[in-house]
Amino acid sequence: MMLGFFLLTLVAQAQELPDFTGLVQENSVAVVNISTTQKTMHRSSLPPGLQIPDMPEGAPWGEFFKKFFGENGGNGEPEEYNATSLGSGFIVDKHGYIITNYHVVRDAAEIIVRLKDRREFSAKVIGTDERSDVALLKVNANDLPVVKIGSSAKLKVGEWVMAIGSPFGFDHSVSVGVVSAMGRSLPSDNYVPFIQTDVAINPGNSGGPLFNLKGQVVGINSQIYSRTGGFMGLSFAIPIDVAMDVIKQLKHNGHVSRGWLGILIQDVNRELAESFKMKRPMGAVVLKVLPNSPAQRAKFEVGDVVVEYDGHPIERSSDLPLVVGRTPVGKKVQVRVIREGKSKLLTVSIDELPTEDKLASSEEQADDTSDDNRLDVTVTEVSDDIYKQLELPTRGVVVKEVDKGAALDAGIRRGDIILMINNKKVTGLKSFNSLVEAMPEGRSVPILIQRGRSPVFLAVKITD
Repeated sequence: MMLGFFLLTLVAQAQELPDFTGLVQENSVAVVNISTTQKTMHRSSLPPGLQIPDMPEGAPWGEFFKKFFGENGGNGEPEEYNATSLGSGFIVDKHGYIITNYHVVRDAAEIIVRLKDRREFSAKVIGTDERSDVALLKVNANDLPVVKIGSSAKLKVGEWVMAIGSPFGFDHSVSVGVVSAMGRSLPSDNYVPFIQTDVAINPGNSGGPLFNLKGQVVGINSQIYSRTGGFMGLSFAIPIDVAMDVIKQLKHNGHVSRGWLGILIQDVNRELAESFKMKRPMGAVVLKVLPNSPAQRAKFEVGDVVVEYDGHPIERSSDLPLVVGRTPVGKKVQVRVIREGKSKLLTVSIDELPTEDKLASSEEQADDTSDDNRLDVTVTEVSDDIYKQLELPTRGVVVKEVDKGAALDAGIRRGDIILMINNKKVTGLKSFNSLVEAMPEGRSVPILIQRGRSPVFLAVKITD
């Protein structure tokens, strides 16, 4: 009796699992394999001290050495050769428009698109957007099969999804799984709220579609988290809502326009929340206000904690670039910040995100130093070159040495530039010494430092 009940239960559970066969048959015809060729300069060389041996004219091994190491063992001019790569994509228009990842077609001299029926087409790039990793291609064909576009906004964690692509060149491979999380932010991508899944994604899947159970594309498979180069249970897809907005702009404008606020930010942890007199960690703390930016015109200050943007709550610093990037250029929005423990509302007019600036760095330091202070650090004046090149908001001081103490415990390192202590600017050695002397005991105090090209807030507590 119990055995029969157990078997019925297993049958019922099996019947509840989704059947993907119909989805595969209906949608795989609109998924394509993409192969690219890049022109690369290469100079092969023999190990130091070795030379190509003298060989008789026409000896087979002589041609081998010349082909791979050149006439002079690799010491001559570099030679051009073709490098190839594979990816996936999907057709969104019967007249030949195809979506894939930017990194699949980056620097490609030739792009070949192969359909499931083995037809091959040469594709041209209509437009690319590196920040979202999206590219739009076009092939000269008509009446092509197309996918159905869904909405990533309706996806829920735990929902079944399916990927079709060409991992390792195996065309139209299918893998399935569930949505693991929504709105994931990755360190190298500030403008994409990734869909995290446990669908098996491997090299060659990039650019392929992620389907829901309705057969609609809800994402573009883009990245994996791996320590081996292969699938380890975490994969990330670009939400189709984000991708289609990018595609629309590429089609009509040839480029993608994003909103820009003009601040550098970081997360607020428990210690920083305490030092900023906040009830709990939340928001994005302002590390730097960029010159000639919307934030500068709106009177943002270093140390402000952004907790709300245009009605959207900001729980983590990664939330802010997403909502700012989607803001139309020229729109005026209200931003709520916590400044010295009090809520303040700022109005800012959003500009277009500019191209990335390259900041020069220098390690020149002045001779005047201070080493007798409660932080147990040796600091020196900031040189004029560093001050100008890094566009520092205040003169600050450079850390030359860090001894055991509060600064070391907080993570301050040699080479850091201390810009603010307890929300007050460090303008030189004299102000540094007075601000350190005024630091309270037993309570976390925010200290703003510049590390390389990036400012960072650290919470420092002096215990004695």
